[in-house]
Amino acid sequence: MQHGKWRLWAAAALTAALLELPFPLAGPMPPWRSVFAWFGLVPLLWAVLSASSWEAKRPVRRGFLLGYVSGILWYMGNCYWVRDVMMRYGDMPALAPLLLLLAFSLVLGLYFGLFAVCVALVRKGTGGTRMALAAAPVLWAAMELAAARITSVPWDQLGYSQVDNGLVNQLAPWTGVYGISFVLVAVNALLAAGLLPGSTRGKMRAGAVGAALLLAGWAGILWPVPKPHPTATAVLIQPNLDVGVDNVWNGPVWDAHIADFTRLAETECAPYIEGIPQTGAPAGKTPCPYTPTRPDLVVWPESPAPFFAEDPRFQQATAAIARTVKAPLIVNAIGSDYSDDGWKYYVSAVVVSADGERVGRYDKIHLVPFGEYVPFQNLLFFARKLTGAVSKFDRGKVRKVFRLNGHRYGIFICYEAVFADEVREFSRLGAEVLVNISDDGWYGDTSAAWQHLNMARMRAIENRRWLLRDTNNGVTAVIDPYGRVRQSIPRHQMGALPAEFGFRDDMTFYTEHGDVFAWLCAILALGMMGRAIRASLRIQLSNKVRS
Repeated sequence: MQHGKWRLWAAAALTAALLELPFPLAGPMPPWRSVFAWFGLVPLLWAVLSASSWEAKRPVRRGFLLGYVSGILWYMGNCYWVRDVMMRYGDMPALAPLLLLLAFSLVLGLYFGLFAVCVALVRKGTGGTRMALAAAPVLWAAMELAAARITSVPWDQLGYSQVDNGLVNQLAPWTGVYGISFVLVAVNALLAAGLLPGSTRGKMRAGAVGAALLLAGWAGILWPVPKPHPTATAVLIQPNLDVGVDNVWNGPVWDAHIADFTRLAETECAPYIEGIPQTGAPAGKTPCPYTPTRPDLVVWPESPAPFFAEDPRFQQATAAIARTVKAPLIVNAIGSDYSDDGWKYYVSAVVVSADGERVGRYDKIHLVPFGEYVPFQNLLFFARKLTGAVSKFDRGKVRKVFRLNGHRYGIFICYEAVFADEVREFSRLGAEVLVNISDDGWYGDTSAAWQHLNMARMRAIENRRWLLRDTNNGVTAVIDPYGRVRQSIPRHQMGALPAEFGFRDDMTFYTEHGDVFAWLCAILALGMMGRAIRASLRIQLSNKVRS
């Protein structure tokens, strides 16, 4: 390797390491660690735009490779749990889970490579680093949109790192998480400008502005956030059922589980620990402001319980529970419909009124690839053999809002929480509170459950809605419209959270218009790329003429 070039590759690896830190690693993330997102991208930007890179014969190709290496390493670190999940539950050969994680990272790492090559192209087309750095936040937001829309894995986009930042996340109701990512990359670009070739005065000015914005932005974790007063109660049941095994509840076993369901559904309002108990942050018991005669809602999460929506035994049991607790229910079950193509099966949420009548059913639309279906089955014909435990469900077609006790509820299931533009549709349809049921038991004790929680918290912020998050084994929590976890219960325990929440029907800009900001960035990025490529071709043609 040419002398000094190792620093470029080390810088790419350093960015991957730094950007792991502002996300949960093996538990809830302390808010102070969000600071790494404000400068974690600096080493990669420096490597792509440094003089050492542009002394190479093919600097644009080198820029892509630097970004690609950084992306591969980041995905392998951030999503290490993919290996753990497939190793434990995927019914795969010994080395297959590691190879699957590597393949996963090789594919998604291309987005980092795409970002870096676009920055390098702007640098080549303009002949300087200033425009390339100015383009960086636009290109990053466009890249995140591509990850959400093309491969449908918008996991831990950069802006999620600021979910505890009361100042910065005020952008979310306007731009979604993409606007927060934009700001973070803009500050990274300013800091990188202080390290790249240029006038001393310009470098000092850019570095000083970047440092000031970093400190001001990071201090946003201390920004006072409104604390809306709850007006309703729900019981969020956490059954803590084993995943990855066949649950067959026959006879007495069925009766025992339904008795547990009923007992947990009757949980009354009681003193609770505010926040997330596992963080170790100061927390105190907070008394209930009132003691209701009955809850406004009881929720059973997505879980391996053998509930089938059309099973008469299930229908009788849920009707009896609803009448016993005098409250409507939301219960996960397998839904089914018959059509000309035969039977179709869905991951569903069944809604039952307080008098035991069926209100309706929501069928999950965005399924988990390689978990609930195998994508591109004709192309990936071998995947079924490698992942024997993959279920085969059909996609739902309609997002629904259900009216209960005079209020409208929007329900989404598990993985759907990471798709901001889809979740906001429930609020746009009139939902006054959001309910997210999920089974995060597959993740074990990895970081994924906490990452999933933070993405759900961003959905509450974007739509300014209370969000009731009920999971099989944690993290079961109540999230207020400003993204704060107001109540939660420990993971891996059977229990019920007496949740206090409220209703809102106002519409944020993001709720009404979705990813407008991200699409504008994508359009602008395409324009930048077209102009940069034309400029590069003119330079090449001019060089040929002179030679």
